[in-house]
Amino acid sequence: MDSIKVLVVDDESRMRKLVKDFLTKEGYSVLEAEDGEMALDTFYSDKDIALIILDVMMPKLDGYAVLKELRSSSKVPVIMLTARGDEKDELKGFEYGVDEYISKPFSPKILVARVNAILRRSNVIESESVMEAGGIALDRVAHTVSIDGNKIDLSFKEFELLEYFLENRNVALSREKILNNVWNYDYFGDARTIDTHVKKLRSKMGDKGDYIKTIWGMGYKFEV
Repeated sequence: MDSIKVLVVDDESRMRKLVKDFLTKEGYSVLEAEDGEMALDTFYSDKDIALIILDVMMPKLDGYAVLKELRSSSKVPVIMLTARGDEKDELKGFEYGVDEYISKPFSPKILVARVNAILRRSNVIESESVMEAGGIALDRVAHTVSIDGNKIDLSFKEFELLEYFLENRNVALSREKILNNVWNYDYFGDARTIDTHVKKLRSKMGDKGDYIKTIWGMGYKFEV
């Protein structure tokens, strides 16, 4: 994994160091930029950057301006770091093509988990063909799920939902985040569809359905 490059863009050197230390421990090669202009210069001079972690509030060019410029020529995955909780700001980011939002303060371990998950989904990191957790085995290639060795029958969306939970185990996921990643950003349905699918998935998983924890007022977390 040391050949996979991640660009960390933040005007706070302590924040860059914190993120860099955790990503380096995970085996990533980390580049740094302290403002938006430096971020674009670094990205365009190094064609091997696989993912960008981008702060919103920065001098010279803010994160949205950088993201807008990036999307004019690249689909590189972008995680935005923001201290804001304004829905309009998040919608602006999604409109420009952000892949993930993480609000400050955040757990560096959660950030690393999100980086891993996004790079797996974009096939930068080779995905395990079989994911296992707590007696659950999900085979991406055969598109099957078994619990304690017994196969269970899931719909296509239930399979994708369980796959997303396994990719993001121990991570708190909002309903909006699940919709955006499992149903994709162009889905304009009611977020309550998540609750319906989770209820069905839990039922089919039997006792293992308890691994999908409800976070009241937010969403869900898969935890063994």
